[in-house]
Amino acid sequence: MHITTIGRYTALEALRTRVPATTLLTLFVLLGASLFIRELAVTESARFQTGFYAAAARLCAVFITSLYVLASITREFNDKGLEVLLALDLPRSHYICGKLGGFTLTAFGIAALLSLPLWLLAPAPATLLWTVSLAVELVIVVALSLFCIITFSQLLPAAGFVAAFYLLARSITAMRLMGENPVAGQGTLSHQVLGVLVDGLAFLLPALDGWTQTAWLTDMPPSAGMLTAILVQGALYVTLLTAAALFDFHRRSL
Repeated sequence: MHITTIGRYTALEALRTRVPATTLLTLFVLLGASLFIRELAVTESARFQTGFYAAAARLCAVFITSLYVLASITREFNDKGLEVLLALDLPRSHYICGKLGGFTLTAFGIAALLSLPLWLLAPAPATLLWTVSLAVELVIVVALSLFCIITFSQLLPAAGFVAAFYLLARSITAMRLMGENPVAGQGTLSHQVLGVLVDGLAFLLPALDGWTQTAWLTDMPPSAGMLTAILVQGALYVTLLTAAALFDFHRRSL
């Protein structure tokens, strides 16, 4: 009951703030920019427009979702509303799970809104798979942002960690490929240590460069097996990040 109530009010808070307006404004700006890119293209103008909009919409969706989660929890910390809420004999796990549920609904809404132009620019099956993948990616960003803001308790360090995690997850595959085929220094101790470090990070981080790919919309949609793998990985990472947030939240004193 507590989890449902907190989740519902968290989603209502997002509706009553400027999250929908910000998302719609982003949609129109990116759509206008994609039309400009289309006019500049000499050939395959529709392909360039779709690719630009999809890539930009993905980054903007991550930015809006992460920033909203961090700002919302920071505001509750600063206003002392969290202390009042927990004084009502509310289990801390219910608070985290409720917030996660509400922020997840918000992430689904952001993904759905920003994918609307793609239904006109790309085939419907590919757009549906792209939207689902984006929604799963945003839920991971929600869980990560929730964990970071509870751990660091301040906006800037939490935002920096989220940005570093996301960028590293997007580039970890490229880092592994560069490490396997270096220009110089192959076989040295430093190269071996760096290779082990990169492999360890690749084992821990989700390979987000394979998620929500623009190529799905312009070339070929992903297979059912790839989408299933994304859903399984998403559920795993959300569970781990939520468990880490719960552990840190239980051990800290408010």
